Formats: sequence, C-alpha cells, structure tokens
Amino acid sequence: MEIKILGTGCVNCNTLEKSTINALAELDIAANVEKVEDITKIMSYGIMRTPGLIINGKVAVSGRVPSVKELKEIILENNV
Repeated sequence: MEIKILGTGCVNCNTLEKSTINALAELDIAANVEKVEDITKIMSYGIMRTPGLIINGKVAVSGRVPSVKELKEIILENNV
C-alpha cells in the first residue's frame, strides 16, 4: 500500500501523518508512507486544501484531519 500525506508542514498536516501511522499500526497493515511538501506535486493531485491523504494514487481525504477511527475505515476500504 502506498500512502502520501500532502501538506506544507502545517500542524494539521503533521497531525494527519501521525494519525495515519497510528491507524496503520493499530490495523497491523504495512504501508509505504511518504510526506509530500512540494506545492507543485500537491497541486498535481487536484488538492486545493491541505492536508491531503492519497492512498494508492487516489485522493481519500482533503482539507481535514479525520479521526483515527475514520482513518482506519478509509485505509481498510482502500487496502487492495
């Protein structure tokens, strides 16, 4: 599973990264988690508001930080 956290380093972006890592650990799912801070790369995903969560190349969340519970649901839905 490939996961990208899109954001320029704001508090919400950092929170999403930590929450995503915690959700993966709780689910015992291995994933490659990458933080993308380059604004050009962020815009290439069509994200207008950060933070953004990309799972396997698809936008899963943008503009908010979901709870760990919701993140776990999103990860499970996209774990192909």
